[in-house]
Order: sequence, then C-alpha cells, then structure tokens
Amino acid sequence: MEDLRIGVIGLGLRASLALAAHRPGRGTVVTALCDSDPAVLKRQATRFEASFLTEDYRELLDRPDIDAIIVLTPDDTHEQVAIDCLEAGKAVYLEKPLAITVESCDAILRAARRTGTRLYVGHNMRHMGVVRLMREVIQRGDIGEPKTIWVRHFVSYGGDYYFKDWHADRTRTTGLLLQKAAHDLDVIHWLAGGYTTRVNAFGDLMVYGDLPRRAPGTPRPEGWLEEYQWPPTARRDLNDVVDVEDVSVMNMRLGNGVIAAYQQCHFSPDYWRNYTVIGTEGRLENFGDGPGAVVKVWNSGPGDYREDCDITYRVPEAMGGHGGADPRIIAEFARFVREGGATDTSPVAARMSVAAGYMATMSLRDGGTPYDVPPLDPELIEYFDRGQQPSH
Repeated sequence: MEDLRIGVIGLGLRASLALAAHRPGRGTVVTALCDSDPAVLKRQATRFEASFLTEDYRELLDRPDIDAIIVLTPDDTHEQVAIDCLEAGKAVYLEKPLAITVESCDAILRAARRTGTRLYVGHNMRHMGVVRLMREVIQRGDIGEPKTIWVRHFVSYGGDYYFKDWHADRTRTTGLLLQKAAHDLDVIHWLAGGYTTRVNAFGDLMVYGDLPRRAPGTPRPEGWLEEYQWPPTARRDLNDVVDVEDVSVMNMRLGNGVIAAYQQCHFSPDYWRNYTVIGTEGRLENFGDGPGAVVKVWNSGPGDYREDCDITYRVPEAMGGHGGADPRIIAEFARFVREGGATDTSPVAARMSVAAGYMATMSLRDGGTPYDVPPLDPELIEYFDRGQQPSH
C-alpha cells in the first residue's frame, strides 16, 4: 500500500497532529507544509521530510502529488480554507470546531456535498479511551437508558492557552463555550444518542478582563506555554483583545428528551474533565480522562454514596497524543480517504456541536434567554449519513 500523501495547512498548537500523520512507509506521509508565518514554517519544516513549503495554502490545491489536506488553521479561517480545498478536489481533515458560526458550518457541508469531495472533522475525543469506554458501558446497558448528562471542565491552563492569543477574541472564535466546549458537546451528543435542540446559558469575563495585555501586533512572550503564571490574577501579556468569557454554564435539552449541562472555568488550579451520566438503572462517572483513569458505575441502591461503587472499569493504556486519540483519528481519516464508508466522527455531529455552543453563547450574551438550535437541512443529513456517497 502506497502512503497517502498529505499537505498540512497551519503549523501552530496542533502541529503534533501533523506529526502523527507523518509515518513514511506506514500509510501516511506529509509531503507539503503551509503556514502564513515564515519563521514557523522554517522551524517546523525540520520535523518533516516535506518537499514543498509555502506561505500561501492555495499553492497546495493544484498539486497532483497531494492526496489529502489537514487543515489546522485558526477557527475563523476554517470556512474559506476548507471550501477552497473541497472545491479543488482534495480530501479534507478539518480540525474542530467545524467553524465559528452555524452558517459557516452549513456552507462547508454544502460544499462537500456539491463537490463530492470527502470531508472529515477532527473530533479526536471520539477516539479517546475514556470516551469510548463510557460509550461502551452505556451501550451495554450497565446504567439503563441515559436520561441526563453533566460535564464539568476545569481548565487550569486556560489563562495561558486561551487568553494570550486569538482565542480571546470573539471575532476569531465566537467564544470559548463554542471553541473549547465543542469537544465536550460532541461527546455529550454521542453518549446520549441525540442532538441539542434548545439551550440557555450564563457566563462572564470574571478574571482576565482587567489583566495587563500586550500592545496590538506584538508577539506572544517566549515560553508562554512552558512557564505558567499563578495565581490567575498574576497573569500578564494577555492578547490585546480579550472579550470572551472565562467562566460559563450551559443547559441543554436534546431531541430525544435527554437533559444535559456543561460547565467551564478557565481559572481553576487543576485541569479536570468530569462526566456524569445518569440512566434509568444507574450512574457512571469518570475519574481522570487519560490512560489508567477509571470509569465507575453505581447501579444498585438506593443508598448513600459509596466510593467503591459497583463496577470499576480502567481506561486502557495507549500511545500517542490525547491518550492515543491522535494516531487513531489519523488512521481513520486515511482509511476514509482511501475507502470511504462509516467513521466514528461525523460532519453532521460536528455541525451540531458548534450549533449548540453558538446558540448557548448567544443566550449567555442575552441574559440567559433560551435559544432554539437551528435544524440542519435534511438533505445534508441524508448525504453524510450515506457516508458521503451520491444517491442513486
């Protein structure tokens, strides 16, 4: 089997995913790199054997020696870059979130259908061991039929990762209730077996709104992701624009009746992602989300809380970034490009996670007013449910 030849657009924080795709002789090889920053392009090129480098992604689109493109650019560029790649006939891996508005998501999906070019969205948490384990527990019936899901997300590094660059600017992300939460909203939908139809949310910029910012056009400080500042109020050199919320809470009603809640805080001392799923016959909860973490199940009662629970499952060991998810998702993408067929990720699900986060952000900024999630065109749902195959 010849290696799938891949071009990568964007070599920032997710360049590790491009490295996961560079496996010469083992199925995929990165042959072309693009980044608008020449210094980044030069530095990252030493990590690959790419024969073509460019600062303009459009120079990749006509190259016959590129089979697929991985798009790792900032969120606000996804719509234009993805559509250009799809229209050029290049299979696309588009990093989450799909886009920063519902309209942009739908435009990308329409372009994929119109061109017949394969689109894959990088919701790598569907390949994380803890998520797959929780889904298996639910599907096996250990807790009966899921009825409510609660997610708490403590982001200890939030002030560094999300408030020192473009993530802090709502024109680039809409907000962190979309950008950061897109993963968890997608997982909620996957575990619950349905999509959000109605939301309301509250949030605020409580800590980072008044801290010292860099002047417009100045670079991020050296070591900005290696030398963390604590406590949160000691952080400096924030992005020149900071107008996204650093704490938010969101309530959801799904189309199948499940009620869900999501909470996110960017000034917590610890990083912790905690899921609780309660069904008609029990409850599960994860303790940690990497290899070696555990998922506990309580399905006898009623009674007081018992730390020993009824069943304990351990998240299996795995190699690679994000608990082994990065190499797994690249492998699925490569198989999808070559063969088509069903995948664990879903462009429709990616759109629905953005739509839920987007409408929740609108609710948050409208005093918690409930908002309905715009439905997706049934013809697009049908197309992607067919595995992006034309109807006969």
